[in-house]
Amino acid sequence: MRRNDRRDLGLLLLRLGAGGALAAHGAQKLFGWFGGHGIEGTGQFMESVGYVPGKASATAAGLAETGGGTLLALGLATPAAGAAAAGAMAGAAAVHAPNGFFNQGGGYEYAATLGLTAAGLAITGPGRLSLDHLLGHAVNRGWMIPAAFAATAAGTAVVVGARARRLRKAKEGEQEALFEEEYME
Repeated sequence: MRRNDRRDLGLLLLRLGAGGALAAHGAQKLFGWFGGHGIEGTGQFMESVGYVPGKASATAAGLAETGGGTLLALGLATPAAGAAAAGAMAGAAAVHAPNGFFNQGGGYEYAATLGLTAAGLAITGPGRLSLDHLLGHAVNRGWMIPAAFAATAAGTAVVVGARARRLRKAKEGEQEALFEEEYME
């Protein structure tokens, strides 16, 4: 097998694996498939972790994951697909960051891995075994990479920043107990 063939096959496997996982996670949010909770349940969860309004946040995350993941798997509009998926995973990583890195402890490891894989594919390109290649890279131009990442970074910064401000403001109203109850008796 030639080097280029190996590279294209490797990119296909990465796209199918990461894109498939992202699309499945998005389908959980949007449709309740694969044990997910759909827009209603995911919207309630999103509100509970500070993404308000919850239903709009669930829809945006679901579309970025399902759409970005599906397009990555197909190798179509790879810069936009990878950037959108990476942005969604940055939002997920922000939720899990207080739990540390490792996924087994509720950390951001999984979200970071999927996000970095999606970003890497957006930058590297889909390879020859892709719809982008078949269509002459009409929606996979070099200028689209920085444009897609700039738009995604701006949107992600606004959304994640607003969440952080909401969480800080909510915490300001809380006061820790001066004494533990068992000592009060």
